[in-house]
Amino acid sequence: MTVRTSSGFSRRHLAQALGAALAVGMAPSWTNASTAAWPTQTVRLVVGFPAGSSPDLTARALAEPLSRALGQNVIVENKVGAGGNIAADFVAKSTDGHTLGLMINGNMTIARILNPKLPYDPLKDLAPISLIGKAPLVLTVPADAPGQTPAEWLNQAQKAGDKLSYASPGVGTVAHLGMELLKTKAGIAPVHVPYPGNPQIITAMLGGQVQLALLPPALSAAQVRGGKLRAIGASSTGRSPVAAEVPSLSEIGVKDYQLEIWNAVAAPTSMPAAVASKLSAVVSEIVRAPEMRARLFQQGWQVVGSSPEGLRNRIESDTKALGDIIRSQKIELN
Repeated sequence: MTVRTSSGFSRRHLAQALGAALAVGMAPSWTNASTAAWPTQTVRLVVGFPAGSSPDLTARALAEPLSRALGQNVIVENKVGAGGNIAADFVAKSTDGHTLGLMINGNMTIARILNPKLPYDPLKDLAPISLIGKAPLVLTVPADAPGQTPAEWLNQAQKAGDKLSYASPGVGTVAHLGMELLKTKAGIAPVHVPYPGNPQIITAMLGGQVQLALLPPALSAAQVRGGKLRAIGASSTGRSPVAAEVPSLSEIGVKDYQLEIWNAVAAPTSMPAAVASKLSAVVSEIVRAPEMRARLFQQGWQVVGSSPEGLRNRIESDTKALGDIIRSQKIELN
């Protein structure tokens, strides 16, 4: 039986393409036969954040069509902790040839800059597969926060100083670094409180434990529509297509501020380049298909889909940009 994705990429074509790996130098743990036949068992897609988080939702959207394209089961496995770095380390050290990671940009860029003792090096131990989607973050506050407009809220926050607290999914995540940068650009001084993931952050904001957070657009929008939270501004330079109703932070007076989150599929570097390249083609085709593009847009992602080289270029540019924030703000793990 020939299994196809919605755009026609077949399991047979994948196997033929992977046969090219026979002519490519490969890690000692891979044999010619296993490479040509890949995948030969269930594929694990590891996520570093809890069920219901943005990375988890993307992984579960990808799992079914990826399973059809590969002709093997694809299961999502959550390994939560350390801002996603526990999962990233697990993927980097995996040797079964069938473990992938659904990563956020922090795990694939500045994790080692933030913590030199981190047990994996994202630039050396993770093989880029494909950039899935990108989005701004949305500065979000409780519905009853002071100020009738975003500009009025900002004015109140500037006066409040360190009496306010902000949440992030962990030290070194893009939401954490983005808020530290925002503090310098907007003249605010909230205290950082890390949480395991965005679902817990929303619960904390609704319960009054924290007063602001940078959230992915879809998670923010769901609570805003329900009247529980308010969107102050997006971290894009202009209005983003995935948060078109939200003004950019520059519109409310925060100048020279721009930040994006993204998610991607990665593998251990033990995966042969030919396998990674063809897997990248499959993932890119899946996420660019109209049905999946619409589904990811609903989750708050502007679909990209990329080659391994395209993802690597993004990793290198973000490593520099986010690394500059870490150094300028003197951010480090306690």
